[in-house]
Amino acid sequence: MSVRMRHTRAHTGNRRSHHALTTARLSKCTKCGELHLRHRACLSCGSYRGKEVVDVVAKAEKKNKKSQARAKVAGGVK
Repeated sequence: MSVRMRHTRAHTGNRRSHHALTTARLSKCTKCGELHLRHRACLSCGSYRGKEVVDVVAKAEKKNKKSQARAKVAGGVK
């Protein structure tokens, strides 16, 4: 099937006018005051709607311990 009529740039632009991206909606954390995505737990303190739902300190310690173990293994392999 062939194209019967060519769409002008204006017609194409009018159609694409709704394709623009919007910025992320951010809210201020009630505990620490950091900005976070709406309906998500705060990444800095781990609270959601005033309650702590993620233990950020334990998560950071676990990540640090894991990275130290990787460094130890990588250092011994050389």
